Amino acid sequence: MSQQGDKPDGHEDDWWGELYDDSTDDTGPAAVADSLDDRFASAAGTVGPGIAAPPDTPGREVPPRPARSSAVPGQRAAPASGDSPGPGPRPAPWEPPPAEAPASATFPTGPKPPGFRAQEPASMEPASMEPASMEPADAPPAPADASAPAVAAAPRATTVDYVGSGPPTYDAEPTALPAADPDDLDDLVADTVLDGARYGTSTLRAVSVRGDSARYRGEPRRDSLLTARFGAGEQALVLVAMATGARATSGAHRAAAEACQWIGRAVGRSHARLAEDIRAARRGDLKSGLHRLTDRSLGKLRASAAEQGIEPEEYTASLRCLLLPADPECRTRVFFGVGAGGLFRLRGGEWQDIEPRGADAAGEAVVGFGSLPHETPEGDRLTMDLGITTPPSPYEPAPAPPHDPFRFRASVARPGDTLLLCSGGLAEPLRSEPGLCRYLTTRWSGPNPPGLAAFLADTQVRVKGYADDRTAAAVWEA
Repeated sequence: MSQQGDKPDGHEDDWWGELYDDSTDDTGPAAVADSLDDRFASAAGTVGPGIAAPPDTPGREVPPRPARSSAVPGQRAAPASGDSPGPGPRPAPWEPPPAEAPASATFPTGPKPPGFRAQEPASMEPASMEPASMEPADAPPAPADASAPAVAAAPRATTVDYVGSGPPTYDAEPTALPAADPDDLDDLVADTVLDGARYGTSTLRAVSVRGDSARYRGEPRRDSLLTARFGAGEQALVLVAMATGARATSGAHRAAAEACQWIGRAVGRSHARLAEDIRAARRGDLKSGLHRLTDRSLGKLRASAAEQGIEPEEYTASLRCLLLPADPECRTRVFFGVGAGGLFRLRGGEWQDIEPRGADAAGEAVVGFGSLPHETPEGDRLTMDLGITTPPSPYEPAPAPPHDPFRFRASVARPGDTLLLCSGGLAEPLRSEPGLCRYLTTRWSGPNPPGLAAFLADTQVRVKGYADDRTAAAVWEA
């Protein structure tokens, strides 16, 4: 595109040349001049009869001018005493018709649907994911009793913008967009991703939000989030995978997305056996299979780095995953991954950091889980199903030991628990700022899970000194 007035130095599209072609005549003034009378006649013919011509115009008849009313055009006059209200004056053609008063909204009487809460924002979940139970709305509302005392709604914890000693340095809303390549628009990453579902006894909320620092600098979100359901009915398995790319690298968001997609494909191909092993409490199979799956995903990233000609440290990611069976009789929740992040549980109004550390990185056994032998007569079936027992090809680097230990934990959820899996952007302030723990306790300790909009607002509560991306998945147990 050339500047206006410059001569094009190359080929341009036909429509672009026609748009800026100097040879095309402009629509100049009309060949015949018009007078004030001509303009008035044109306007009078458009609006309609009954409009007087301007005074002192020879050759024109001036019709009698109707008496003007002091009322606003289109306004309905008040009827006199004893008279029935009429239709009122007709509005002028350039005015919209008077709007009718909206009918007062009424809620049907009777029991409320499950999960109903007063003054709750409308759910944003797809209808196919959680069909809402509807009540018939043809029953008339009960007449109001003036003598009955008013019932106040139950108080709810209000939302806040930040907690801690003071407001954060950056703005609360996005400032700059990341730079875009017109030939690679698939590389763009949205500022926020929000998802949710309900299966069995669990209600899932998941979100990934660009950090304040990246929003200010116009950098893409380094966190990636994948939520997927494999299978149908009670045999289905829900996967939540989140990854964080390396800091200060141009391909951080690509590495995180690649890790989540590779994990998703591997779990999806073997979801039936995974769900069976979770229900049967085969802890040994799960531990070994998911451990090798995590190592293989990091090996894929190193292979991609070699293809791009960059160092492996520049194209890597931390990875956290959660497996939730849809079977309502199975309350086992499996967590695995490597790298920064956190796993917390809200039970009895208190937060518990249940992520295994150090020598306990494999996770301790819990009651009702791990009672079967670690190996079955068929051998390590999960590892075989994932297809990762064969040695790596000569074109793919062998998996190297990760800098952080592999983390695996399988626990049995209790009714009323809230499980929170999150990236380092939320885990660090949650461990360091007591005010954030107290706030989330008041918001998430109710009998019902929050809606998607409320969950997004809760996870965005800021803490000074923490401006990284935040990715979180929370599970409420009924």
